[in-house]
Amino acid sequence: MMETEYHNPVLLKETVQGLNIKPDGVYVDVTFGGGGHSREILKHLGPTGKLIAFDQDTDALENAIDDERFLLINQNFRLLKKFLRFHGYKTVDGILGDFGVSSHQFDVAERGFSTRFEADLDMRMNRDSNFSAYTVVNKYDEVQLRDVLSNYGELRNAAAMARIIVEARQDGKIKTSEQLKKVLGRFLPPHKENKILAQIYQAIRIEVNQELEALKEFLLQTNEVLQPGGRICLISYHSLEDRLVKRYIRSGMFQGEPEKDVFGRFEVPFKAVGKFIIPSKGEIKQNNRARSAKLRIAEKL
Repeated sequence: MMETEYHNPVLLKETVQGLNIKPDGVYVDVTFGGGGHSREILKHLGPTGKLIAFDQDTDALENAIDDERFLLINQNFRLLKKFLRFHGYKTVDGILGDFGVSSHQFDVAERGFSTRFEADLDMRMNRDSNFSAYTVVNKYDEVQLRDVLSNYGELRNAAAMARIIVEARQDGKIKTSEQLKKVLGRFLPPHKENKILAQIYQAIRIEVNQELEALKEFLLQTNEVLQPGGRICLISYHSLEDRLVKRYIRSGMFQGEPEKDVFGRFEVPFKAVGKFIIPSKGEIKQNNRARSAKLRIAEKL
């Protein structure tokens, strides 16, 4: 499977440049996918450099790179520190993360990520998991559903949507995307249908894959495994992810403010490198899925 068929790497040049790669360094791509970013990193490494990649999706294993400098770990990036140490690496020189759903996952109808296809309610990034969109839609109670739709989809009608889903389940399980769309039809006016469906899918997907919890766990570990002067380059696709990344870079925390000394100063693990970067109009024209991407770069102090 060719990388270009699997996923077009977003902000490729900007992200790899942001890592400030040393030819003999050790780097990590925590969202391997089609391997586009990884292949570019390898071009900048010398014979003693090393690239370690993570991806929990078994489909991504088909894109493994035949290079002795490369190691692909089939695990969630929330286990970053554990598996780096398992393979003998206590520290690394840079970490890249391109969050969100890959083009491959969107384009394979049976995975259930896309609003374009009728499919079973799935949305699992880890296909070995028993927890799917079906579980959320059919087994969560009304309060749980409301919280998922409100917190992760930022949907104003979350409470009413949750109530309708629970009522509809009394007549039988909601098994497919089309059934879910029919149940929620009253909330999908033609001029807003795609936007609202995308928010609903985003909410359920984040819950299924515990994406924000995994991101928090991962971010906290970056401070532990990065060498001083090492960099993180992180691409987010919605405000929930980007807010966590921005706050962590700014204060080392996800909410609240760090304790200050008597002079009003506080220690932070990173310093931001420049402002956030978004794709050019040319890149968005070539790859529409890049339109919401936002890259933040930071350096370990």
